[in-house]
Amino acid sequence: MRASPVVTAAHLPRRRLVAGWDEHPIGVGCRPIGGPATNLGHAAGWASVDDDCAVDALRRAREEGATVFDTSDVYGLGHSQRLLGRMLAQVPREGISITSTVGAFRGTSVNAYSSLNLHGQVEQSLENLGVESLDVLTLHHTDFGPRDQYLQEARETLEALRDLGRVKALGMRAPNRLAAGAESSGDRHQVSAARFAFLVQQFDPKVITTPFNPLSQPPPEHGAADSEEDEDIFSFARRHGVATMITEPLGLGLLTGKYRPGTAFGPGDVRSRLTAPVLDAVQRGLQPLRDRFGSTPQDLARIALLYCLRRCPDSIVLTGFTSPQQVALNYQGLKTALSEPDYEFVDAAYAAIRAELEEVGQPPRSSEAASVPCIPGAGQPAHIPEER
Repeated sequence: MRASPVVTAAHLPRRRLVAGWDEHPIGVGCRPIGGPATNLGHAAGWASVDDDCAVDALRRAREEGATVFDTSDVYGLGHSQRLLGRMLAQVPREGISITSTVGAFRGTSVNAYSSLNLHGQVEQSLENLGVESLDVLTLHHTDFGPRDQYLQEARETLEALRDLGRVKALGMRAPNRLAAGAESSGDRHQVSAARFAFLVQQFDPKVITTPFNPLSQPPPEHGAADSEEDEDIFSFARRHGVATMITEPLGLGLLTGKYRPGTAFGPGDVRSRLTAPVLDAVQRGLQPLRDRFGSTPQDLARIALLYCLRRCPDSIVLTGFTSPQQVALNYQGLKTALSEPDYEFVDAAYAAIRAELEEVGQPPRSSEAASVPCIPGAGQPAHIPEER
């Protein structure tokens, strides 16, 4: 039985993750605390964070009412999981949902979803976290090898892990808009509606995770799609009775206004792919929000989070952090809702930023890789792993 819920603000009712689990609408994304990391030759981490500070921040999030903590084996190549494990050892486990992703890190395996690699990564994640089971195990991508060579063994391995109680429920990642047509492009981050529907049938996920923030093309206000072949992932999830979580609500921190053109990011930090034209366009576009709501990063983070919560009314919003102070400000800033005129102002300001990004040749795209616009390095795929 889950613990009695911590009361949230009246305008932020609790949201479903898995049937019977009512969660705080703001979850904790544990990617930034993993520190710098590279995977398959690409930056996949963040800046260095003091470990004790990170654990204190996790504890503060729990004190603020957080119930969902999301991590991955690739965040800091296990370091994020181990820090989360330190926090879990210090607090009652009841009422906490741990979600973790597998599939981004394949080690020496040909495919991340081979039975041996999949089983090994799940067991390693459990050891890192110091837990006996994961509440949700999320598949990072939909590449099961040529002609889905590893699909059946992945499904059988995951079924065995569920039977053993090592995994309680499965999740899948998806772009926030599925491509029209029956075939995928071959890019693991561009998934057709038909392909994704097939995999949902195969794996029966209870949760779909997708990147979304004010730089993304927004879903329809009322969740309506023009057709099943070209629907946003939120409509798809609703139609299939699947819960949703969103990542990157602050756009890798872009929407806090902290980063100026010329800001330097270190090796292994995914933000190193942000370009000067993007930084400049976003900085200019945030000025109306600064003038109306305040100029601090916390002021702007509050607006971005409230926007995401409204645009994605069924979703748990995963936001990252690097300090207890940041956690406290993020949660406490949500206690006051936006008025309708304020929301209309915010919506127009973000639409103007998206239009500006179109003009500089950096349109916000709908794939997992592109909820934050960037220009990848020469010869590199346009893939930014998600901010948590």
